[in-house]
Amino acid sequence: MTDVAVAEGDLIARKEGSAGILRLNRPKAINAVTLEMFHDVDKALDAFEADPDVAVIILEGAGERGLCAGGDIRALWESSKVKGDLGKILWRDEYILNARIKKFPKPYVAFMDGIVMGGGVGLSAHSSHRVVTEKTKLAMPEVGLGFFPDVGGTWLLSHSPGEIGTYFGLTGRTMNGPDAIHAGFADAVVPSAKLPALREALTKVRAGITAPEVKALIAGFATGETAGPVAATQDKIDRWFAYDRMEDIVAALQRDGSELAQATLKTLHEKSPRGMVVTLKLLRLARTARSLEECLVREYRAALKVFASDDFREGVRAAVIDKDRNPKWSPARIEDVTPAMVAPYFAEIGAEELKFP
Repeated sequence: MTDVAVAEGDLIARKEGSAGILRLNRPKAINAVTLEMFHDVDKALDAFEADPDVAVIILEGAGERGLCAGGDIRALWESSKVKGDLGKILWRDEYILNARIKKFPKPYVAFMDGIVMGGGVGLSAHSSHRVVTEKTKLAMPEVGLGFFPDVGGTWLLSHSPGEIGTYFGLTGRTMNGPDAIHAGFADAVVPSAKLPALREALTKVRAGITAPEVKALIAGFATGETAGPVAATQDKIDRWFAYDRMEDIVAALQRDGSELAQATLKTLHEKSPRGMVVTLKLLRLARTARSLEECLVREYRAALKVFASDDFREGVRAAVIDKDRNPKWSPARIEDVTPAMVAPYFAEIGAEELKFP
């Protein structure tokens, strides 16, 4: 084993055989990613890309609980409270890294075992080979924080079949492994007991192995599942979430007396009204986007507005800081979110615009 760019810190980056290993190493925090970790991943990818002996990248999380529970929300909240600039810096560098992963020239295999949320989705779901397990719990729960599904989440969700992406983006509901495949966030279900053997096989591939060859190797360990419980309700979800206004989605759910419709309605009522309206607009715009980068530019504009908003601070306070699960949203009702409130989230930001190298 050869250490590449980073020692045994919050990111372990090393070569094992012909694989470049990226191990998120904050198991007590379910590997929540910090700004420094994004920088370390980027440096490690520089080294792996330049090394002809590295054939594949493997992204994994330390510990038993999951790949990554998201970004370091507490640090962002503290910076937002004092009108700091962590959001501007962290999201810029993170989104640029997300776009890099999407275009990385060598096969990039993400082991999406256990919890995969927010920033963890950004590091894994844009990769060329996305492996989930029976333990996978994948979610983009940002609307519950007065935010929206970022890290290219609007690109991924807008390419899900039918309105499945709208449903997951607005409710923040958790996907299991097969539903993550159905939604376009993953490619293969591999039983967690087989991950060590798959990992071993990946460390022994030859230099210059192609993406289709890696796909075939993974398929040898996979179950073949492609759809879970949420996919079974696709027709209902397509009917309820087919609208471009939150009021119309709520009305469609209210008209349906089913238990699932009422449970979905209850979930939406817990989320930030402003966050949902902004999310829905981002998702609809993403449908006609030509690239992940185009969505990330739009997400960055909206993220800077979120960072300065009371809803973000209140959502994080209720979910992460005080944990009372009782946020006081502003405004409190969907019908009180005006076009004038939403417009600044989509305005161009001049010199601050996100630019890709």
